[in-house]
Amino acid sequence: METIELSYPHTLSKEDLPETVSAIGFFDGIHKGHQRVIQQAVDKAKQKNMESAVITFFPHPSVVLRKDTQHVKYITISSEKQAILDDLQVDRLYIIQFNQDLSKLSPQEFIDHFIIGLNIKHLVAGFDYSFGHKGQGKMADMQDYARDVFTWETIGKVTLEKEKISSTRIRAALATGDMEQVEQLLGRTFKTTGLVVKGASRGRELGYPTANLAISKDALLPKQGVYATRVYYKGEVYGGMANIGTNPTFTDEIEDMSVEVFLFDFDGDLYGEELMIEWLSYTREEIKFDSKEALIERMQQDEQEIRAYLQD
Repeated sequence: METIELSYPHTLSKEDLPETVSAIGFFDGIHKGHQRVIQQAVDKAKQKNMESAVITFFPHPSVVLRKDTQHVKYITISSEKQAILDDLQVDRLYIIQFNQDLSKLSPQEFIDHFIIGLNIKHLVAGFDYSFGHKGQGKMADMQDYARDVFTWETIGKVTLEKEKISSTRIRAALATGDMEQVEQLLGRTFKTTGLVVKGASRGRELGYPTANLAISKDALLPKQGVYATRVYYKGEVYGGMANIGTNPTFTDEIEDMSVEVFLFDFDGDLYGEELMIEWLSYTREEIKFDSKEALIERMQQDEQEIRAYLQD
């Protein structure tokens, strides 16, 4: 998959670009609803013997448009989004920088520049996708903007338990640690990738040498607490238990949230290595224990429970 980063105005020439069928949207999480839109674009491109594309944006519009939003964490950070789209057999990915200049484009200016101007011949979007200044452009009105240059279609609402699948719903499930619902909404387990860095080495003192992960500042994490996980490392898969939290047993200071994972049946040095954590199930909240011994006893109990969960 070819990835092309654009800003307004871009300098690409329509004549130099292949005729393309494109899905368009922010697609944070690339959940089941997003997948329906993207898969339709991929399938339509094959039918028309054209290339398939996804047009998306970065950062989230709220970062630019809302004064109270300084930073947004994403269900899928950019690298994860690209990997998923590659797996979906998308040929090209356009990432458009969302900024004040872009936000001020009229619906027609947006369509002329980023749809017609990118040689898009068929456009696929969700039923509620909007574009142009203040979202004034609607898919239902595309006849007014397409200039008879391209065709389009909308994909209807995709639901789970009669409720629309949405990034907002996934964020709410992550905030409560409901990883089972997150998996149902995404159509896959929730994963986080990070580099193993030096920590306080408290886990080793407790008999549980944990890998302390440096996670992208853009990555949204599940609720604070202890989780049953699978860990992917150099082509191998390990069961594990992970903690998202601030280690309150050892300090009363408010620390930055850390992610630590203990790999079952693994013995080796992981410093500097990249691990992917698959978050399977929330086990318990992070607790401040009265003693190190009480914490060790609880960690032993956590390990037994999580090993049993992973064997089911």
